[in-house]
Amino acid sequence: MKKAFQLFLVFTLVILCYSCHTEKAKLSPNILWITSEDNSALLGCYGDEYARTPNLDKLASEGFLYTHAYANAPVCAPARNTIASGILASAGGHSNMRSFYKRGTGVRFHAEVLRELGYYCTNTYKTDYNTNVATEIWDQCNKMAHYKNAPEGKPWFAIFNLNISHESKIHTQLPADELSLDPKKAPIAPYHPRTKDMEHDWAQYYQRVSEMDAQVGDILAQLEASGQADNTIVFYYGDHGGVLGRSKRFVYETGTHVPFIVRIPEKYKSLWPAEKVNSKVDRIITFADLYPTLLNILGEDIPESLQGQAFLGDDLSENPKYAYMFRDRMDEWYDMSRAVRSKQYRYIHNYMPHRIYGLRLEFMFRAKSLQSWEQAYKNGECNSVQSRFWETKPTEELYDTENDPWEINNLAENPEYADVLKEMRKANRNWLIKIKDTGFLSEDERLVQAKGDALYDYFQSGKVDIESIIDAADLASYGKVVNKTRMVEFLQSGDAAVRYWGATGLLILGEHAKSEVSALKAAVNDSSVSVSIVAAEALYQLGEKEAAYKGFTRAIRTDREFAQTLAMNSIYLLHDDSQVMKDEVLNAYKRMEVKKRSKYNYRCVMNLAKQWGIEVK
Repeated sequence: MKKAFQLFLVFTLVILCYSCHTEKAKLSPNILWITSEDNSALLGCYGDEYARTPNLDKLASEGFLYTHAYANAPVCAPARNTIASGILASAGGHSNMRSFYKRGTGVRFHAEVLRELGYYCTNTYKTDYNTNVATEIWDQCNKMAHYKNAPEGKPWFAIFNLNISHESKIHTQLPADELSLDPKKAPIAPYHPRTKDMEHDWAQYYQRVSEMDAQVGDILAQLEASGQADNTIVFYYGDHGGVLGRSKRFVYETGTHVPFIVRIPEKYKSLWPAEKVNSKVDRIITFADLYPTLLNILGEDIPESLQGQAFLGDDLSENPKYAYMFRDRMDEWYDMSRAVRSKQYRYIHNYMPHRIYGLRLEFMFRAKSLQSWEQAYKNGECNSVQSRFWETKPTEELYDTENDPWEINNLAENPEYADVLKEMRKANRNWLIKIKDTGFLSEDERLVQAKGDALYDYFQSGKVDIESIIDAADLASYGKVVNKTRMVEFLQSGDAAVRYWGATGLLILGEHAKSEVSALKAAVNDSSVSVSIVAAEALYQLGEKEAAYKGFTRAIRTDREFAQTLAMNSIYLLHDDSQVMKDEVLNAYKRMEVKKRSKYNYRCVMNLAKQWGIEVK
C-alpha cells in the first residue's frame, strides 16, 4: 500500500510539472512597432560605415539585432498583407502588387485578434494590405492615431509608419549642396555603373535613411516621456529592401533582407532571445513570423493556419532552415520568381526567364539613377555584371550570399554546388506545394475559376491540383528542347493552368518551337484567354503574326483588365507597331476611361503609346 501511495505521489508530481512546463505564461506588455519604408539594412549597427543612424544604433545596443530577417515579398503591399494575415500573400491570393481580392474565410488580421485579447490598437497610418480590408481592423488608424489615446490601464499595440525613406523620396533629386553625404564615397553596388545620377541617388537615399533615423529617435523619446518604456516591447524593421535598381521588387538580398531590432524591457527578460542585450541573433525570421510571435509573447495559442513561426516567447521551434520569398506582378508588368534563403545561400527560380529583369515599370523608372543605368547600357558602358539587368534571366540562380553579399556570382551551373542547388530546389518546390501557392495560376484565369470566391478559399479547397501545375511550371521554365513534346502534351491538359505553362514552355523555347506552330495556333483558341495570349506571343516570335493578332485582339476585347495587361505586356516587348494592334489598344483605352479601369492598364497603354510615338489624351 505504501509503495502504491509513493507511486501515486510521483505520478502526481510528474503531471504537475508537465502542466507547469506546458502552460504558457500570460503577459500583457505594450507593443510598439516602428516600420520604415523601402530600406535595406543600411545602418551603422549593421556595420555600414557610410550610414549615419545614431538612434537605431542605440536601440540595437539596448536590444537585439536580427542578422537574418527577411520580407517575404520585396514590395510593400504583398509584404504588409503577409505581416497582417500571418499567411504568405502568395498563398492568400494577394501576391500581385495592387490587387484587392477579398480575404479568405476565417483569415483574421493581427490587430483584430489583439483587440479581442483586450489590446487598444492604433496605426499611424498606412495600411496597404492588398485586400479589401483597411482601417476597420484598428481602434484608430489615421495621422493622429497614438497609443496615448488608449484607455488608462489598457495594454496597447501601436504601429508608426515612416515613409521618408520611400522610393519616391529619390525621384526628385536634391541640389548637390543639400546632400549631407559625399556621393563620390557612396558604396555603390558592383552591378551599378558609377554614373553621376547613380552616385547622387545612393547618397540621397542614405540621407533619407538618416532622416528616418531621426524620426525613430523622436518616437522613442516620446515613449520615454510617457513613462511607459519599461512596459513596452519595441520592434523596428524595414518593410522590405531598398529603392536603388535591382533591390525593391526583386527577390535578392537587397530587396528582401531588412533591418530588424527588438528591445525588450528587463521585466520581460524571459522573452530575451539572447542572454544579454546588445546581442546579434542569427535565427532566420520572416514577416510571416510576426503575427505568431505576437500571440506567443502574450501566451496565446497560435492557429495552425498561420504560416510563420514565433521567434519570441515560450515553446519556440528549432531555428528555421530557410526563409521563403516571392515576386509576381509588379504594377503593370507580369513576372514571376520564387526564392529560398538559408543562412549562407540564396536560391532563385525564375518562372518567366524570357523576361528581362529591367521591365519598364513606370514608377520605378522615375529614378534618375535607373534611367542613367539604362542609358549607360545602351551606350555600351556597362561591364558584364552591370549589363545583366537589361537581359533575360537564367531559370535558376544560386548565390553564396555570405561570401558574395551583392549576389553577382551565380553558382547554379557550378558542379561544385550541385548538391546545394538540388536541396534548395527541392525545398522551394515542397514549400510551394505545402502553402498552395496561388501565383501559378494566371491572374485572369484565377478570377474566372474562383467565380467570386476568395482565392485563398479556392486554392485551399482541394479543387486546384497544385502539384501538377508546379511540375508543369518547373519543366516549362527550364526551356529545354528535350521537353518540347511534354509542352505540347500540357497544351492538351484539362487544366487551364497546365495548358498555360505548356504554352509558356514553347514561348521560352523560341525558334526551337517552330515545329509546334499548329499546336500553338490551336492554343490561340483555348478557352483560357491567358493561354491564348502566351500562344500568341510565341507565334509572333515565330513569324506567325496574323495568328498572334487573333490572340491579342481576343484578350484586349474581353475588357478584363488582367487579360488586357498580359496581352499589352507581350505587344510592348515584341515592339509591334501594326495598325491593327494600335487600333485595338486605343479603342480599349477609350473603354477604360469610361469604366475607370486600373491605372496599371493605363500605364500599359502609355508605355505602348510612347513606343509608337503617338500622343494619347
